[in-house]
Amino acid sequence: MDQVRAMKIFVRIYERSSFTAAAEDLEIPRATLTHVMNQFEQWLGTRLLERSTRRVRPTLDGEAYYRRCVNLLAELEEAELAFRQSVPKGRLRVDLHGTLARFFVIPALPAFMQRYPGIELSLSETDRFVDLIEEGVDCVVRAGTLGDSSLIGRHLADLPQVTCASPVYVSTYGEPQSVAELLNHKAINYISRTTGKPFPFDFQINGTVQEVAIPTAISVFGAEIYTASALAGIGLIQVPRYRVAKELQQGMLCELLPGHPPPPMPVSVLYPHNRHLSPRVRVFVEWLKEIFTG
Repeated sequence: MDQVRAMKIFVRIYERSSFTAAAEDLEIPRATLTHVMNQFEQWLGTRLLERSTRRVRPTLDGEAYYRRCVNLLAELEEAELAFRQSVPKGRLRVDLHGTLARFFVIPALPAFMQRYPGIELSLSETDRFVDLIEEGVDCVVRAGTLGDSSLIGRHLADLPQVTCASPVYVSTYGEPQSVAELLNHKAINYISRTTGKPFPFDFQINGTVQEVAIPTAISVFGAEIYTASALAGIGLIQVPRYRVAKELQQGMLCELLPGHPPPPMPVSVLYPHNRHLSPRVRVFVEWLKEIFTG
């Protein structure tokens, strides 16, 4: 009985709640995975998983054993790396915020892959809530205020933001000279897929942040159509400066109220609080810190 291999298989089945998904992740035939788990439970003398046609659930013993396995496997991996003086290896699943990936992460990715050739990256792109355990994701990169207490967040950067509109919009509605004048303007609302509510328009005034309810012109659910709507002259937007730097430079958008900018947008990498941080995740997190602060 290869206990370490069996523990890795059990952990993946537990996290994916599926023998089929775990087999795909581990690139092991499902029949082999099932055979290993049957032998492992017999060897332990207890049942770890309850199987059904729709879902796999842990038993009480399985819940307790999972927590021990996660820590033990991480410590074994760290010990192996320390004594063999090897670099982290294995599959690393990362879910990225789309524009952060396009502007920051992907352009720098070849350097990470060269530094850690043993890490096999699997990337996905969403801006929704991701259940890291159930979906088999190791960490996520997100922009905005953190709201999920089940995850540990590592702060990466604070990105400057701007309020802007197109020259066509400004020529039609005028350029606001104060925050109070925004009540006579139109906003493009970006709707959060997590809460279903629009992100507020915030302005820094005398060291404090003030939310302003600007009349709505249109509501959108995507980053690309958010900027596109502003370029079309529909209304005002607030975005991180990096996303519209080209448009501002070329005069396609105009920065409004530069003396009262929105507060910076925090960027974080998140991972489960109940999982010992593996060397793969640790080096990726440190690399992310480098690219966002370098």
